[in-house]
Amino acid sequence: MKKFLTGLSVVAMASVAIGCSDNDAGGNTEGSENTEGEPVALSFASWALGTEEELNLDRMMIDAFEEEYPHITVEIDESISPEDWNGSLSTAASASDMPDVFLLAQIPTGLSNDWLMNIEEFTSSDEDFQLVPEPVQESVTYDDSVYAIPSGQHFLGYFINEDLFEQGNLDVPQYGLPLDDFSSLVRDVTDVNGGVAGMNHPWSIVDWYPAAADSSLGWYTYSDEGYQLDSGAFIEGVNFAESLISNNLTYETLSEDQQANFNGEDPEQVWINGGVGFKWDGTWGITEMNQNLDYNWDFVGIPNGNPVLVNDYMGIAQSTEHPEEAYLFAKWMTFGKDGFMKRLEIAQEEGQIVNTMPLTSDQEVLDVYFEGFAVPGILEAYENIEDAIVEPVKTVPGYTDSRWEAPTGVSLNDEIPNATIANLLDAGIQGEIQIENYISQINDLANEKYEEGQETLNR
Repeated sequence: MKKFLTGLSVVAMASVAIGCSDNDAGGNTEGSENTEGEPVALSFASWALGTEEELNLDRMMIDAFEEEYPHITVEIDESISPEDWNGSLSTAASASDMPDVFLLAQIPTGLSNDWLMNIEEFTSSDEDFQLVPEPVQESVTYDDSVYAIPSGQHFLGYFINEDLFEQGNLDVPQYGLPLDDFSSLVRDVTDVNGGVAGMNHPWSIVDWYPAAADSSLGWYTYSDEGYQLDSGAFIEGVNFAESLISNNLTYETLSEDQQANFNGEDPEQVWINGGVGFKWDGTWGITEMNQNLDYNWDFVGIPNGNPVLVNDYMGIAQSTEHPEEAYLFAKWMTFGKDGFMKRLEIAQEEGQIVNTMPLTSDQEVLDVYFEGFAVPGILEAYENIEDAIVEPVKTVPGYTDSRWEAPTGVSLNDEIPNATIANLLDAGIQGEIQIENYISQINDLANEKYEEGQETLNR
């Protein structure tokens, strides 16, 4: 059985290497000379801290930061509610009481509300920031200035059950497999009567397919110029997804009678029990896969090999009185070499899980994190990370409306008298409409919402 070695397992084997790590925090703004100074108090808001009693890894990282920089105290701002993150930040901003450093639900929201400091003066001279993958750097850059800090990283793509392909005498998919091979293998591995579906669901295909079919297009066809949803590649993706449903190749869209052939009560159980060939998921699920899967598996990303990145982000408040210290702390918690090595060390010592992949191309960090790593596809994704596509949900203005929520004025039925963009795309995927008849209208509306989002940015 192939096993994925989680960050925790990697650290356990590499603790000696971590112990020998350079204590320099990296770049030109940090180092042992910064461990003394006038007392500074920073406030920090995060939805990932758990409770004080739980003392999770992020809270341990805060304690370690205060040990490394004893003149800086980090106070957790409990007034920013995870149930209404943006609303709480707006209230704090109105009261001139913004946290110095905070997690961002969406960067454009922070820009349009004038929450975010331009941190270009720090990142431009920071050697550690230059080692952040270029597509991720670009995702936090607006008008040639940096307004946010990447704070977590995962890959999106397909995981595979290798045993199913071997049992069917099929070629086992590899990372970056051609699009035509992907289509054939989904079909060939499927055996509904025998309890095997080629894929768990078809809903993400319209997002990744354009970039896989046409290298000039991004996620959901996005580029700096907007969307090209009326392109042949996008229409082809919708129709490809529809063909998977109509040919009974995706578990979630099978009838109840067909699903009765499978071992499991829901899609996740069916995957765990070996009934899905390709599963769309993020690498945040690999710890559970490692614990639960009793068969050989791998990560193959999306066809044709461009990695898809999902990042979280932090912001530094324009109102902070301590911008250098705020940047130092945010870097420690995210992409900085010294901080990430400390994160690995603490995880090994305390039995914690490192729930993010490295945000750096620093070879020492990668060697420690990936030592003994047993998922070839994820290693290959890192080797191709400079060609990555960043999922734009948290970075592109107006994206939620352009992809899902904007009403089109189209009546699908009595229950959906004014279909959203998502409603129309889902109807096309399910074969209820011919997407070609609506795609020009969808494209115009998506670009209109993108332009409206751009106009709200205050920079």
